[in-house]
Amino acid sequence: MKKIPTKIEGVYIIESDCYGDNRGWFMETYNEAKFHEMGIDTVFVQDNLSYSAVKGTLRGLHYQRAPHSQAKLVRCIRGKVIDVAVDIRKGSPTYGEWTSCELSEENKRMFYIPKGMAHGFLALSDEVLFQYKCDELYNKESEGSIRYDDPTVNVDWGSLLNGIEPVLSEKDRIAPTIEDCNANFVYEG
Repeated sequence: MKKIPTKIEGVYIIESDCYGDNRGWFMETYNEAKFHEMGIDTVFVQDNLSYSAVKGTLRGLHYQRAPHSQAKLVRCIRGKVIDVAVDIRKGSPTYGEWTSCELSEENKRMFYIPKGMAHGFLALSDEVLFQYKCDELYNKESEGSIRYDDPTVNVDWGSLLNGIEPVLSEKDRIAPTIEDCNANFVYEG
């Protein structure tokens, strides 16, 4: 297993060894001891799976406020997505900045997103299955979101959408900007 840093402190691309032969392939998607060796001490307590039927489906940018904030380990097990993490920790040197990673069934990469991030993804194919490991249970009263097209954050969805209108939930369509959201994260760097 290999941890690749991104421009945002604590956000990592995770690559796992994949062993294949004439039958197919095998890989570890999570190993607590190996994650600890890489300096990721998160204990996961909930797994989620989402399905997006059509290319252009955009989910996010979501978070849960403290004390129910979530660190996530995400991966795409069918199809292809661009996955995005936005730093919403007030006082962070990268506050309001985003980083991304393409996740697909072919590249088998994972994306580790610590607490204090808003998270979302865009389906780059039809028939996307997306898996999340979370270190806190879902708490509806703590959920928050940021507009996917917030001009301050300026995630470059446009080139990825290739001129098509994103498929959004109503919650994501009316989400506030980063300046108006109710996130309560503080950078402790």
